Amino acid sequence: MKKTDLIEAISKQSKISRSESKFCVEVILEELTLAITSGEGVEVRGFGSFYKRHRKGRIGINPKTGEKTEITEKFVSFYRPGKFLKEAINKG
Repeated sequence: MKKTDLIEAISKQSKISRSESKFCVEVILEELTLAITSGEGVEVRGFGSFYKRHRKGRIGINPKTGEKTEITEKFVSFYRPGKFLKEAINKG
């Protein structure tokens, strides 16, 4: 599902215009991004939690040339699925 598909689905189910639906999705994504980048994280019960995780620096190997390169430490986004989502996926 793409962002436009999500906007369309929200528009149809809530019976609001596409522009209002797009605005809602934009606000939600912006708030999620701000919370994750600030270190707060986001938890949606049953769906999962999003937060940033620190990744240490390490030595990597270029598979094409075999050359060793240093990979600097950084923060990465991380998602942990919730219980309801795990169960829904496993039911098939």
